[in-house]
Amino acid sequence: MNGRFLGLSLVGAVGAAALVMGSALVLGRAGGAAAVTAATPRTGVVVVNTNLALEGAAAAGTGIVLSSSGLVLTNNHVIRGATTIRVTDVSDGRTFTASVLGYSVSKDIALLKLRNPSGLKTATIGNSAGLRVGQRVTAVGNAGGTGALTTVTGQLTNLGQAITVSDDQGNSSRLTGLIETNAPLQPGDSGGPMLVGGRVIGIDAAASSGSRFEGGNEGFAIPINTATAIAKQIEAGRRSASVHVGPTAFLGVLVAPPSGQDVPGVSVESVVPGSAADKAGLVGGDVITRAGGRTVTSPTSLQNVMFQASPGKPLPLTWSDQYGNTSSATVRPGAGPPQ
Repeated sequence: MNGRFLGLSLVGAVGAAALVMGSALVLGRAGGAAAVTAATPRTGVVVVNTNLALEGAAAAGTGIVLSSSGLVLTNNHVIRGATTIRVTDVSDGRTFTASVLGYSVSKDIALLKLRNPSGLKTATIGNSAGLRVGQRVTAVGNAGGTGALTTVTGQLTNLGQAITVSDDQGNSSRLTGLIETNAPLQPGDSGGPMLVGGRVIGIDAAASSGSRFEGGNEGFAIPINTATAIAKQIEAGRRSASVHVGPTAFLGVLVAPPSGQDVPGVSVESVVPGSAADKAGLVGGDVITRAGGRTVTSPTSLQNVMFQASPGKPLPLTWSDQYGNTSSATVRPGAGPPQ
């Protein structure tokens, strides 16, 4: 499927890691085999499986249990576009449904809440502020998306690193302040813990690689201090320009980048039946020019509007049809998958 649902962002092919730009490969969309290590540190580590119904696909990653009440930390790209999420405690095989409390696209962090959790063991959270190059690290994940925890080891090779990643629509983002390691991370490890001395100091997020679907020579993790600060903001309900809290507004259009159209804006490829866009009368071939009182010129700019919008709240929309006729309406977006 080409294009991008708003507010659903389509990432790359599920079954193998899919976000890539230059040498930076974002982990999490996994497939393939991985060996299970008997000594894998399992406490507070869970497997995350998502269904992406609007794409007809599925994805797999890893998560870190923050509380016995069912708060789970993972990467945003692990749950991006998910219509349903199931989290499995591999220590006893129990599976829970989960909802997204909030997320940050720019920091690649998401906070999940499990439904009716019980008997969960939590991870031991460390402090990423005092890390040193050369320290020995252990990275735990769901390598290959098999549903079995795996582990790799290595050393911290650098701190405060930045990488640029992009999705399969060519929209790029910059992740900064990352921990770099030579531990060989693989697709499916995303959202898993990176540990020093048994304490979580980072969240597995990306690997450098010449291949789109393989682990690389260098791995990258988001510092745990950064991740837990975002989790606390989400838990407190403090929405900001970079942190979304609660359900995501869903307009219901599949859009594409401008391609020589006469009217500047975002071209609509198709419309989800029964969605806010459908009720307003948008059809394929229309071009959205304004949303939420802002001019939109790209899928990313429209996505940013939807990131700040709320389901059920009025959203002004302006568009032109293929004959150049302009229409306006105030729509009320439904609730849809996270971006």
